[in-house]
Amino acid sequence: MKFIFEVKVKDGYTAEEYADAWVRASELIQRAPGARGTELHRKIGDPTRLIAIASWDSKGQRDAMEKKHNPEIDKIIRSQAPFVEITPVGEFEDPEWVVKADGCKPGGLQE
Repeated sequence: MKFIFEVKVKDGYTAEEYADAWVRASELIQRAPGARGTELHRKIGDPTRLIAIASWDSKGQRDAMEKKHNPEIDKIIRSQAPFVEITPVGEFEDPEWVVKADGCKPGGLQE
């Protein structure tokens, strides 16, 4: 599953500064069972908007990680609160279909 949220970087702060904290928190979060990685994408034409994607084996495993209080993760997240606005986009199932340019059969569907 994917947990997706938008990050709006406030004036006087940079996406790179936020990304530093993102990596530090993500390295800790990725130790949880079911964590499959994170991605941070900058919006084309707007360096103050990012989309964050966290991948998990299941929603249950992500929820279990959230229930466990990790003061180190909380400290990193709280340190960023004055500098960014976070808007959850939602939780999404992994895709049922993946279309890739290489190795596709006719019609583009991956076997």
